[in-house]
Amino acid sequence: MHYLERYSAPAAQLRRVLARKIALSCRHHGEDPAQHATTLDDVVARCVSSGLVDDKRFAEARAATLRRRGRSAWAVAASLAAKGVGRELAERASSFDDDEELAAARTTARRKRLGPWSRGDRAASRQKDLAALARAGFPIAIARAVIDGAGDEDADGGAA
Repeated sequence: MHYLERYSAPAAQLRRVLARKIALSCRHHGEDPAQHATTLDDVVARCVSSGLVDDKRFAEARAATLRRRGRSAWAVAASLAAKGVGRELAERASSFDDDEELAAARTTARRKRLGPWSRGDRAASRQKDLAALARAGFPIAIARAVIDGAGDEDADGGAA
């Protein structure tokens, strides 16, 4: 309960955390962690049925947070999958339209000082800037639009 009070987590993440705590306790007391497998399943099932753990709510909130930080749809889906969210749910939560993807790419470029936000010679670093956005998971068309853009769409510091 202390973990769920502090962190929002999907069922798979809660299961990993509790399994780690069980293993640590069993190692200290000289027990076999397999003895507690059914208890672990019961606790996770109770948390899910009571609404303390909701994978959909977690995925939507995490996707929104990552989107505000400028992560691509691909990076959001990968992050959710790493946390234990199911593939279909991760894809649904990370599906964004082109305008949202463009806004996220601008946010990433501004944070990393790429393209219009760079302080050096833009022409000399164009390929490196495109590669940085591509590694971040943005489609090449969106990366080109951001790197070759003027950057004045976000001059006010707000969202596009």
